[in-house]
Amino acid sequence: MKDATLAVSLAGLSFMLTVIWGGPLLRVLRHFKIGKQIRVEEPGKHMVKMGTPTMGGVMIILPVLLLTTLLNAAVLIGFKLSGKSVFVPLATMVAFGILGAIDDWEGIHGRRKGDGLRIRTKFVIQWLIAGLVAWALKYILEVPGMYIPGVPGQVQFGWWYVPIAAFIIVAESNAVNFTDGLDGLAGMISATIFAAYGVIALLQGQTFLAQFSFTLVGALFGFLWFNVHPAQLFMGDTGSLALGSTIAVVALMTGQWAILPLIGIIPLAEAMSDVIQIFYFKATKGRRFFKMAPIHLHFEMIGWSEMQIVQRFWLIGLLAALIGVGLAVS
Repeated sequence: MKDATLAVSLAGLSFMLTVIWGGPLLRVLRHFKIGKQIRVEEPGKHMVKMGTPTMGGVMIILPVLLLTTLLNAAVLIGFKLSGKSVFVPLATMVAFGILGAIDDWEGIHGRRKGDGLRIRTKFVIQWLIAGLVAWALKYILEVPGMYIPGVPGQVQFGWWYVPIAAFIIVAESNAVNFTDGLDGLAGMISATIFAAYGVIALLQGQTFLAQFSFTLVGALFGFLWFNVHPAQLFMGDTGSLALGSTIAVVALMTGQWAILPLIGIIPLAEAMSDVIQIFYFKATKGRRFFKMAPIHLHFEMIGWSEMQIVQRFWLIGLLAALIGVGLAVS
């Protein structure tokens, strides 16, 4: 009970820190004209978002970085409030956040204005970071293999764990990136996933991982204060790449990554819809499977309002997360 209370308290503290510094950050982003660029092919109603401050992922990352660092520093004065294991997901969040920030900046003020980093360049860097993180999970933290609901014990992969874990990190990072397209959508879905894995970590006795997860939940709620419709701020790749990769690392650390496609059903659907659209377009020489991809844009094109899509997607994501937690503890 004490562990759960501390985890929830950290969420509240993280929320307050994020909301407090959100206003000054908005003024800084506006001063440097760090505004969202809208693709020509996006629905016309998205043009009203042009120029809205982006790179808001910084608003999420810094409070989590500050609180986690302070909790670990508390060990020096005799308080065991956090553990070194959280440095792996923390480092992952910061590394992917920096990559996303470079991508955002390049797309706003760089030579590739409107496009950002080359896809191949960004993909290679993602794999390099993910490979290093996967190696650390396997050989430094010695995290469990994979738990399958209803099956006793765990599945071990030997050295294959590293490329598999790296793939999951890169895939989830890009999946959340695809999800980030409507006001509040990526933030609400990510907060739900972190809350689900925070509960799983608590039940496993991984107190420090649970605290880290709920600190992120609080920071995401603080970000949503500014990001719900009509959004004053977007997270950009700075936030989406950092959140997706960290979700994957947290799932891997619990060993419950077999249910990540369920708990993270919305990012999975967003990513798969884009893959289906590309392959179908090439196979049929120009025809489209969806009116537009990722799938949230398809629903916009058939007449759903932005708030309807966000609320309905979140309800599906919440239900899937609840089922996933139930399977994890069964």
